[in-house]
Amino acid sequence: MSGTLFAALTAAGALPLAAGFALGRAAARRDGRDRLDLGTPVERATFHTLHTASLAAPPLRAGLTEDTARKAARRLRPLLGTEALALTGRTAVLAWDGSGAGHHAEQVMEHVAEVVASGRGKSVRAGCADPGCPLRWAVIAPLTGEEGVAGALVAYGSHESAVLVRAATEVARWVSVQLELAELDLSRTRLIEAEIRALRAQISPHFVYNSLAAIASFTRTDPERARELLLEFADFTRYSFRRHGDFAQLADELRAIEQYLALAGARFGDRLQVTLQVAPEVLPVTLPFLCLQPLVENAVKHGLEDSRTACRVTIAARDAGAEAVVTVEDDGVGMDPAVLRAVLAGQGPRSSGIGLPNVDERLRQVYGDDYGLVVETGVGAGMKVTVRVPKYRAGVHGAAPA
Repeated sequence: MSGTLFAALTAAGALPLAAGFALGRAAARRDGRDRLDLGTPVERATFHTLHTASLAAPPLRAGLTEDTARKAARRLRPLLGTEALALTGRTAVLAWDGSGAGHHAEQVMEHVAEVVASGRGKSVRAGCADPGCPLRWAVIAPLTGEEGVAGALVAYGSHESAVLVRAATEVARWVSVQLELAELDLSRTRLIEAEIRALRAQISPHFVYNSLAAIASFTRTDPERARELLLEFADFTRYSFRRHGDFAQLADELRAIEQYLALAGARFGDRLQVTLQVAPEVLPVTLPFLCLQPLVENAVKHGLEDSRTACRVTIAARDAGAEAVVTVEDDGVGMDPAVLRAVLAGQGPRSSGIGLPNVDERLRQVYGDDYGLVVETGVGAGMKVTVRVPKYRAGVHGAAPA
């Protein structure tokens, strides 16, 4: 890729700043005839390329479909300055911009099939029988992704041109980068979904059997209590196993935790003491789905199941300016910090920290490494887990649960 074109394509995100700088400089630099300085031809070409590339990138980041190809093709053709441009999949034309679609679209797929099979671009004569058609030569460049060739970019010109071959090849590489980024986004989404499924599967055997056993113990002695617990159990499992939405509001997460604690209370009785302190202003804050319940389950397990005495679990949520801070604390048996570090690194026994590595990893994936779990513990000193969540984050805040 040439230096100018490469810089233009890779710096597309800097377009607003660059354009503002150019306009400001042009307004400030006027000669005696009050003529604007619009920069050198190279500068103008660079800004034009930046602008065009920035318009073509967002559709491609959604993957290669008919809709995204159509939106991208109408931006990419001016970038190359060709009579026509097509974006194809492996077996069909997805989008065509310019003239000649009626009698070239089907014919070009024969050449695209060769490019898809070999992975190498080619330049071919269009073979058009219409003397008035300007499409005489076609440059076909492969579009690649993680799984190989996904399609092709086809640029048509009126004559054979080495410049068009080079330009089309470089633009195809840039498109391929966008498609690979789209695949990475999809892989990340699938990873998060897989982690949620794994967490649900982990909750299921540990929690369901104990809850049903506790409910069964009340069926004869206190049928009304058993009925209420069954309703809590149904609501909790319905929320935990919902299929849509990677995020939830804090109010919904806390409601699920209340249901979980009601069921845990039926099992442990007066041994489980719960304190809930929540600032109303943080209830609408959005956070990753099912990231608090594992922390509460961990507190109950290490506070009660590993001890014969009573345990107090304190759940607090407070406003901290641009963040919401949630803490889950118990006064149970605690844990050796060295063991805790191994658990968070995925090297400790699974029973040592229910869901802690999963929650820590998900928070870091969504918000960055600065937002991982903060855990304070010691043998016999209980455990306190702190979660910090940005209240306003693009793509996260306000994403209502499905």
